[in-house]
Amino acid sequence: MALGLMAGLIGAMVALVLYLPGFLDFWEKKTWDLRVNMMAKPAETTDRIRLILLDQDSLDWAENENGLSWPWPREVYSAIIQFCRRSGARSLAVDVLFTEQSVYGVDDDKSLAAAIQDYKGFIGSVSLSNSAGDEKNWPAYAAEPVFKVSGLEDWLTSMDSSRIVFSHASFPVPEVSAAAGILGDVQFNPDGDNVYRRAALFHVFDGKVLPSLALGSYLAGQPDTVIEIIPGKLTVGDREIPIDKRGEAVLNFRGPSGTHKAYNAAAVIQSELRIENGEEPAINPDEFRNAHVFFGFSAPGLLDLRVTPVSGIYPGVEINATILDNLLANDFINPVPAAMAIVITLLIALLAGLATSSVSGIIKSSMVYVFFIVAPIGLCLYAYHEGFWLPVVVQETAVVITLFSSGLIYYTTEGRQKKFIKNAFRQYLSHAVIEELIQHPENLKLGGERRMLSIFFSDLEGFTSISEGLEPEALTTLLNEYLTAMTDIIQEEGGTVDKYEGDAIIALWNAPLLQPDHAQRCVRAALRCQSRLAEMRPMFRERLGKDLKMRIGMNSGPAIVGNMGSHTRFDYTMIGDAVNLASRLEGINKQFGTYTIISHSTMEQLNGLFPVRELAKVAVVGRKEPVIIYEPMMQDEFDLRKPEFERFAEGLALFYKGDFQGAMAVFSGIREKDPAARSYGAKCRDLIDHPPADWHGVWVITSK
Repeated sequence: MALGLMAGLIGAMVALVLYLPGFLDFWEKKTWDLRVNMMAKPAETTDRIRLILLDQDSLDWAENENGLSWPWPREVYSAIIQFCRRSGARSLAVDVLFTEQSVYGVDDDKSLAAAIQDYKGFIGSVSLSNSAGDEKNWPAYAAEPVFKVSGLEDWLTSMDSSRIVFSHASFPVPEVSAAAGILGDVQFNPDGDNVYRRAALFHVFDGKVLPSLALGSYLAGQPDTVIEIIPGKLTVGDREIPIDKRGEAVLNFRGPSGTHKAYNAAAVIQSELRIENGEEPAINPDEFRNAHVFFGFSAPGLLDLRVTPVSGIYPGVEINATILDNLLANDFINPVPAAMAIVITLLIALLAGLATSSVSGIIKSSMVYVFFIVAPIGLCLYAYHEGFWLPVVVQETAVVITLFSSGLIYYTTEGRQKKFIKNAFRQYLSHAVIEELIQHPENLKLGGERRMLSIFFSDLEGFTSISEGLEPEALTTLLNEYLTAMTDIIQEEGGTVDKYEGDAIIALWNAPLLQPDHAQRCVRAALRCQSRLAEMRPMFRERLGKDLKMRIGMNSGPAIVGNMGSHTRFDYTMIGDAVNLASRLEGINKQFGTYTIISHSTMEQLNGLFPVRELAKVAVVGRKEPVIIYEPMMQDEFDLRKPEFERFAEGLALFYKGDFQGAMAVFSGIREKDPAARSYGAKCRDLIDHPPADWHGVWVITSK
């Protein structure tokens, strides 16, 4: 977990170091454009806006049908203005700069002014600049704006005013300026990559507020609207518009060019002329009733095409329509504050780090990687849906660096740990157990720990004499074959091989991994080993001239287990009284002529899985308390020998009581079939000859 948090912190810090100075802004803007293209859609207010576009078809119509070359006489625009007035349009914003006298003479300008006169919904255009323009002060021929922005002076002193305050202006010719009800500016400032994503709703010239064409259109029908500005917010009546330090708002685009309903300028002019002649118009005036209308250019040759997130060719007049649409719907995009973006980035990086440190394996790790790479995208798309610009690139950068860092940390720390586990355990654990340890290293405690174990000791009968008659190479081959077969079974049963001592095998269960059924596994492994050795015995007999038999002793009890030794060399081993007892039980087989013995504690944990017969109560060297021992076997062997086992149990009961004569008589009846009965017969004869002073039924083992 700590390593995961470290990776998350690394990812977050690197991403934020790139984010805060703006190094990621270029890519963030491109991803924003993708979001806009994917999710932009019209609002209910979109249908309250109409566009009249002077397109190439209109230019062709004027020239071919009326012989009018560009620029048109200004009186032609009068028909458009009159049609909008007649239709009951709420406002008409004309995105055309009439800053120079008409080439058709002053009467042409007067004709346009007459059409505008007394039309309070008309908004004319002013061009602002900081380097060139006809006016450095508000001209006397233009009526001063009536709109005031409360808090403007204080706000201007606290922000970057270079994109709000302008020193020069180009006004319409005096005739038009004097007649216009409202003058609005047409100034737009693109982002650094020349894409128009945001806009200011007003600008300042000569200390006076010039609304944008969109804000002018909104205010045309409600001039008493209160406008107030404070850091981060512009209020227009009951509308709240989030703005940045430059006074610009992020636009909520409704779709590609053409989303707002548009009409051909030629069709509007023809409709007005037909109405004046008493004819049926091409456009029903009701289409414009109570609508906000924008007139502008879309013909390629008139150079009013901009690049926006939704289109590389987007008429400037449609940007004004988008601003008004956002204002009407009160749904400008809210940029998520930098502080919140930092918190979200830090959180997702830390979660990614924790997640990667909590899983292992290709499939699970891949799922975590995919989730956290996709998560910022989903989060930012949801934020867009809710009207927020949540930065995605900084989050993705943090996640990618976190995932890379976690992989690097894994390689340098956990990777080494897994390599250590493999190297430390490969000699005495099965591959499956090693892989489980690697998947869950928390189950492994290096060093020593107290654990309930089932312990297995085995030894080959008479192996010393066997080895003396073999060449070293033949002996090595024999041992390898034998030990391999036995070890495979032990590991298949989940056992851990502690060590080999010549022909002896020492193994354990319930460590390093917990195994609730450790006693059952241990005994099953012993019985399978005996069965496998029986299968191999004919092969060994051919090579040795004698049978190869194995004695096994097993005990279950608490012991200390772990990697023990020096810092440079150690073994995974166990120590404790329970281990010593298992070793003694292996040797006790010699006393009874048996080959597999378990202790009472092991028998209790079998839960009847394997049948057993009680062999004796023994007192072994080094232990004060006697131990009841048993011989386990497979069910079919037990069923086959059941009658003799019943007789043996009768004799054992007499032996425990001290009736050695009666016990010897019982054991004599089965001595030919049961080596343990023969051993008891000899023991009973010895006890008859040397009666014990204090008898408790315990067979004292005097040798190891």
